Amino acid sequence: MVTVKELDEDLLYPSSDGKPMAENTKQYRWIVIIKENLELLFRYDNDVFIAADLFWYPMRSYSTQASDDQEKKSLAPDVMVVFGRPKGDRQSYKQWEENNIPPSVVFEILSPSNSNVEMAEKLLFYQQHGVQEYYIYNPDTYALFVKVRHQNKLVEITEVDGWISPRLGIKFDTSHGELIIYYPDGEKFLTTEQLSDEAKKQKLRAQQAEEQAERERQRAQQAEERAQQERQRAQQAEEQAQQERQRAEQERQQAQQERQRAEQERQQAQQERQRAEQLSAYLRSLGIDPDNFPKT
Repeated sequence: MVTVKELDEDLLYPSSDGKPMAENTKQYRWIVIIKENLELLFRYDNDVFIAADLFWYPMRSYSTQASDDQEKKSLAPDVMVVFGRPKGDRQSYKQWEENNIPPSVVFEILSPSNSNVEMAEKLLFYQQHGVQEYYIYNPDTYALFVKVRHQNKLVEITEVDGWISPRLGIKFDTSHGELIIYYPDGEKFLTTEQLSDEAKKQKLRAQQAEEQAERERQRAQQAEERAQQERQRAQQAEEQAQQERQRAEQERQQAQQERQRAEQERQQAQQERQRAEQLSAYLRSLGIDPDNFPKT
């Protein structure tokens, strides 16, 4: 059920004037190009609100009389950028509900129906309500007009070719006829189709990079496994060499023991010979020839 308050809000601050967003394909294309590319530019900044064809109400209204001139109390810029306000959906931009922060930058894309009187009224509105930068582009004649706030007025910049927006950091190039807008990093603003194609290319590049990273990871894993196998083989070889050294040491010790036993046996045999010679000498001293003893 719609309440009286909600009905009054709709009457005071309508979200639509029944007019189309754009009158022709050129105007629509440029509105979308500027809006979507600015969204991309500030996609990581949650405190930048960007909208297209959204009613902006600078001040609260207290009358719903039909005689009220809607053009005087609200405008719907083709594109507007508000710094210091969160992203999100809105039926309209009611400035008193947004910490009283006005749009800093607005864009208007001209169509054949825009009259000089209408554009003069828009300029006064934007000047009165705090817009810092105002851009007007005619896609039919390629004419770009830039107005920047100076001493409470929006003053026109005479040299627009190569102009860089103080708030947005984007560059405007009018040297090739149709306007070209560049990101701060030098990349061009793209159409929706180009953005879609670029997104697909980036997705493909990301997929290829991921696949390459997976291949590199597998190669690194295989190299690590080979290195582990080499370490294991080296460890086994070291253990085998250690065992060989131990066996060689044991054999050396065994040979030394054999030499010691042989030396002991030699010394024992020598002692036996010496005792035999001493006994023979003693027997000969007694006149007994030991060589003539009967063999037992």
